Amino acid sequence: MADRSLENLDEETRKLLDAIAASETLEALRDAEPSLVGKRSVLAAWQKSLGAMEPEARREAGTRLQESRRRVQSALEDRRQSLAKEDRDRVLLADRLDLGDVVVRDVRAALGAGHPSLVAVTQRELEDVFVAMGFTVAEGPEVETDWFNFEALNIPPAHPSRGLWDTFYVDLGEPETVVLRTHTSPTQIHLMEEAVASDSLPIHSVMPGRCYRRDSPDARHLATFHQIEGLVVDESMTFADLAGVIESFTRSYFGSGVTSRLRPGYFPFTEPSAEFEVTCTLCRGAGCRTCSHTGWIELGGCGMLDQAVLEAVGIDGERWSGFAFGFGIDRCAQMRHELTDMRALVENDVRFLEQFS
Repeated sequence: MADRSLENLDEETRKLLDAIAASETLEALRDAEPSLVGKRSVLAAWQKSLGAMEPEARREAGTRLQESRRRVQSALEDRRQSLAKEDRDRVLLADRLDLGDVVVRDVRAALGAGHPSLVAVTQRELEDVFVAMGFTVAEGPEVETDWFNFEALNIPPAHPSRGLWDTFYVDLGEPETVVLRTHTSPTQIHLMEEAVASDSLPIHSVMPGRCYRRDSPDARHLATFHQIEGLVVDESMTFADLAGVIESFTRSYFGSGVTSRLRPGYFPFTEPSAEFEVTCTLCRGAGCRTCSHTGWIELGGCGMLDQAVLEAVGIDGERWSGFAFGFGIDRCAQMRHELTDMRALVENDVRFLEQFS
């Protein structure tokens, strides 16, 4: 019975597929759609006839009918997408501008193939050095709340040390509650919070990124600059561990002829704190304008994590201790490549850029 009722199904399906293929516009396809798969289609009429069949015949006929419907609907959708693409291509062709005969230069030859900036290359090199030392690499947002940028780092409102950072505030939320981060230290807070939440201490990580301060550009400073910070939270960490990491990094990155030294310093989020310097790579310690004739270039700051910072993120200071350090990626590029003025990194002088292409 099923065969007699659907004996023309294959032939009718082919007719439907031919009608779909013959539709030359989206409008024509839309007009034909009700007669192809709608309530007025032959497929719908056969669907209604299934109710009069015996159960076994109905199952067989229904399977055949659904397969035909699937083929027709699939062909309909494919044709619809094909016609839509043809319409888009026609619009693009009509909008094309004919500029006539233009003398084409070899742009790649004139400007050089695209390549990362010196700062980006330096950042990757620094990451490689620290990864080889056993650190992971983490990133954080450039726009931070006051809590992450200051308060969680033991710098509460009205604290005198806020004067160390001349801050760009963002017009979001309450006044002076959202900032362009002044250092990459907020990422340390994010990392420690995540480690506490996931019970994944210890932490051995570095955090590179862009920072912002209202500094006047000079030979050693930029208002928009790049930092990389390191964070270690583990058991039984000491200042000697910190000094060893910094010296290992200095020799690995700058070479055996350059060494580091630590001088007492102050940072609200570390205690004790130190500023670390490296041998000036321009004068090799003899003294020059870039190093202010001292033979040393200040690279960054470091110190043991203050207990207040550990408490702010919920880390047990009785069990865990740690240290942090941070320095400028731009400054590293300046030292590594013997640049007398850091402003060369942002002036886009082709003569300078070509040296690192």
